[in-house]
Amino acid sequence: MEKVQPIRDRKQIEAIKKILKSSNMRDYCIFTLGINGGGLRIHELLRLTLGHVLDEQGNLRDRVVIRDKETGKAKEFWLNEAAVKAIKEFLSKRSWNALDEPLFPSRKKSGGNLVALNRDQAYKVINSAARAAGIQEKVGTETLRKTWGYHAYLAGFPLKAIQRIFNHSSEKKTRDYLGIKEEEPARINLNL
Repeated sequence: MEKVQPIRDRKQIEAIKKILKSSNMRDYCIFTLGINGGGLRIHELLRLTLGHVLDEQGNLRDRVVIRDKETGKAKEFWLNEAAVKAIKEFLSKRSWNALDEPLFPSRKKSGGNLVALNRDQAYKVINSAARAAGIQEKVGTETLRKTWGYHAYLAGFPLKAIQRIFNHSSEKKTRDYLGIKEEEPARINLNL
């Protein structure tokens, strides 16, 4: 697997959001939730159901709780303003019948049922939008997680906390993973 980078430039993030929003609300929501989703892995993001973000009455939850497949532990993250806005916009354009439906359905169906978008499809969406926004660095699905971590660090989140969320063995591994130089200071407000 090629090493991908976080998207460091907020203008590029906004350009990608604009590109995706103009073409496909699902893809815009995947990107926005991915970069604001507390370090979710792409498989965690793509396996979200409507029930993860909506309660039984169809109201948007303020946080998402999932089970980590690797550790079996509950993983939770709060939905920030950008994520809430993207989910609301996406769901206002999407019809649904049951809370167990995938939040991000593919256009394909299996036995008449919706199936979640897969990693390859998500990669194509993210990579295409990044190229359209003029990003030359290697970009992929892991870019979403890295972008969250990078901007969380710059916003002042302790590297130790990001390390724990990423389940890394050391702060150095997290710093390397995010491409953060030792002297890079915290300075940005996180709400991508």
